[in-house]
Amino acid sequence: MRIILFEPMSSIALKAGLVVIVVIVSLATGKPALRTRASDPYKPALGFGEAFAAGIFLGAGLIHMLGDSQSAFDAANVNYPFAMVTCGAVMLLLLWIEHLANQGSESQGGNKKLVAFSAVLMLSIHSLLMGAAFGISTSVALTIVIFIAVLAHKGSASFALGLELGRSNFSASSAWRLFLIFVAMFPLGALLGQSVSSASEAHPLVEASISAVAAGTFLFFGTLHGLATSPMIIRCCNQREFVGAVAGFALMAVVAIWT
Repeated sequence: MRIILFEPMSSIALKAGLVVIVVIVSLATGKPALRTRASDPYKPALGFGEAFAAGIFLGAGLIHMLGDSQSAFDAANVNYPFAMVTCGAVMLLLLWIEHLANQGSESQGGNKKLVAFSAVLMLSIHSLLMGAAFGISTSVALTIVIFIAVLAHKGSASFALGLELGRSNFSASSAWRLFLIFVAMFPLGALLGQSVSSASEAHPLVEASISAVAAGTFLFFGTLHGLATSPMIIRCCNQREFVGAVAGFALMAVVAIWT
């Protein structure tokens, strides 16, 4: 039995307010980094927070998004595991994009503009998909927990991208415009996700498909994002931070009681 905590309109208003907070945090962490020439893009390592966010992403993808997607396909009598296939394909697509970006950085080490532009493109795609996943969340409890994970991730991602653009050969105005494109992707994705969610009664399989894409996005961020620097790899060898990842996953399991 589902327990509805708030009316739908209050949920939409809540999402709008949380999106504004994400944008403010992105600007607040990224703008100062655009002005620095620091060499370490991972200086603001969040430690426990990064591991906790990874656990939330893992739990949100497995427990909520993937399950909701498959249930919708089952309800429509679709006898093919579209949810699982779509989820896996999205994970592989994002992994491929990240590999391409890393290879470009290594092969074009002297071309700072290309490296920075690749980072903008990769992170903008991530941000758009993450926003869509946020937008289709159907309960207030799930929305708030996903927001916490997104906020932790966007803060560090914005700072890292700001540093990359700051070290590039782009003019200050061009670097700022590229950064704003990245910032705008999350609200755009959230609007897309909310629009799909609102139209789900007329087109239930569209929301099911977006939920599967969201599941793949969250599972990617919970496991493979960052490749060798993934929080699940570099953070969870530390017992304290492994507890953070487990806590994030457990929180999503508890939230499932009300969603």
